[in-house]
Amino acid sequence: MKRIFNYFMAFLIIMLVYNFREEIFIFYNSYCAPIEKRISELEKNEYYRNYDFTYVENTKNFIPTNKTDIKNIYYTIVNSGMTEFTFYCPSEYQSCMDDVNEIANDQNIISNINNFVHPYNSFNSLKTEIDSLGKITIEIEKVYNDEMIILIDYKINEIYKDIIGNNNFDNKTKIKTIHDYIINNTKYDKDRSDNKIIKYQSDNAYGVLIENYGLCGGYTDTMMLFLEKMGIESIKISTENHVWNYVNIDNKWLHLDLTWDDPISTDGKDVLDDTYFLIDDDDLKNIEKLEHNYDETIYKN
Repeated sequence: MKRIFNYFMAFLIIMLVYNFREEIFIFYNSYCAPIEKRISELEKNEYYRNYDFTYVENTKNFIPTNKTDIKNIYYTIVNSGMTEFTFYCPSEYQSCMDDVNEIANDQNIISNINNFVHPYNSFNSLKTEIDSLGKITIEIEKVYNDEMIILIDYKINEIYKDIIGNNNFDNKTKIKTIHDYIINNTKYDKDRSDNKIIKYQSDNAYGVLIENYGLCGGYTDTMMLFLEKMGIESIKISTENHVWNYVNIDNKWLHLDLTWDDPISTDGKDVLDDTYFLIDDDDLKNIEKLEHNYDETIYKN
């Protein structure tokens, strides 16, 4: 009788394991497997940028040992174009979950990461979930969806062919030609900036190129997309109320602010300026010190 009971219990356990095999596998993979086997596999899309900076750099190490590692993990994930990624805090890094939580809730760090990635990989929101066993899941909602990218890319290619074409321009001339085109074909979205009336997606490149209305974010993203097409390295610089382009020309980083080169005139006429066209740090400080007063330690390269 005892032997029959043992057979029955063994059979019951086998059936339970079989019926709940997927749940058991998920639990094991999430909490029991060696840590390196539980980390998401990094997948890079076509907009991944192989650039490292003083502030953040791409990493292959997803087992952090300090805050810098965590920040680089966030940057690498956003830069890769992934919308979800999981990594784990190792047990020997005792303050890891606290450090992840601190970085995830520091909007300066999180928003600054957007400044170093391709616009198409930038995000509207980034959510971090932390469980008690050290599992960190990052979920990203991007600024640009596939349909927007198709329309924007078509417009960029069309414009580039028309105004640059096969002309043997140097990089500064190309940038100036595009700078002038964007300003001449875009109106600053004063209703949105002053009255919070949202009619256009003026805070991104779709608003500038398709709807012809822009805010500083839209001007900056649009210029950055053209710079990417030309193979010119650039990032964005942001302050609390403003954002503009920072461009690497002949190994020298220069400021480029299309928003302020497209001022609103008192008589309503369109104005094309070049005061903020590829100027160095000293010139920027001499011209304007309030809206362009940025944290230079973040953008030191």
